[in-house]
Amino acid sequence: MNLLKTLVISLLTATSLFAQESELTDSPKVLLIGDSHTEPVKAILADEKDNETDASWPGEVSSFHSFVQYDFKLEKIACKVVIPEAAAEGNPWIWRARFWGHEPQTDLALLKKGFHLVYADVADLFGSPKAVKRWDTLYNYLVETHEFDKKMVLEGMSRGGLIVYNWAAQNAEKIHCIYADAPVCDFKSWPGINKKIMQSYGLTKEQAQAYQGNPIDSLAPLAKAGIPLLHVVGDVDKVVPVSENTAIIEKRYQALGGQIKVIHKENVGHHPHSLKDPKPIVDFILKYTQRK
Repeated sequence: MNLLKTLVISLLTATSLFAQESELTDSPKVLLIGDSHTEPVKAILADEKDNETDASWPGEVSSFHSFVQYDFKLEKIACKVVIPEAAAEGNPWIWRARFWGHEPQTDLALLKKGFHLVYADVADLFGSPKAVKRWDTLYNYLVETHEFDKKMVLEGMSRGGLIVYNWAAQNAEKIHCIYADAPVCDFKSWPGINKKIMQSYGLTKEQAQAYQGNPIDSLAPLAKAGIPLLHVVGDVDKVVPVSENTAIIEKRYQALGGQIKVIHKENVGHHPHSLKDPKPIVDFILKYTQRK
């Protein structure tokens, strides 16, 4: 990052207010920037082409751990893109599902490697077809307008596992690998069949009970495409039990000939997510994106 851009981000940090999130919401941890600041900053950053593609980015400019972040609406979908200081060849990217900014160590490590970090709001849709459609919209925009790599890394944390796997099942050819952290892989396990699930999926209670479109049911396209999976789980997770989610994925994926690695954290529950040292996760991702 050159000196000009560093000064811009410092200015943003010094003159803005933070909106703090908890993990149970998708409220973004971003800087709130007044209109009087936004346009000059965007104008400055627009001249810096070393870390983005030819097309300019829309929306508000803020900072994600000193990296430039853009927040914008795409067909009314709230989206975020964080730009690396210098994009790696081919514009690689990792797509974060839910809980933006929580335990960001893997995201930050990849940003430093030249990956872009991406997010699209699918709160309270629980990986339903509506959520999948939102992701389709952002994918097309990033690939067609900003020339992102046509394949990405998917990152599903907790309930983010639903959208990651449900989108992957319909788009296996677009994925390098999947990293899932204490992931929900069956809505019958979490949150259980409730009003929100039935509304999101357009199902009756009886239909939801019989539903066979959860991640645990939709692994064949991923195995056929040879997509490697990495799960990180706490062995005493009572919120998203391993036996009802990751253990089923592991058994079924291996039976289909798929490759999956599970990192078990002894005496750990649903929290904390990720690993204090994300190196095993980052190494996995770099290996299957063929990067160093």
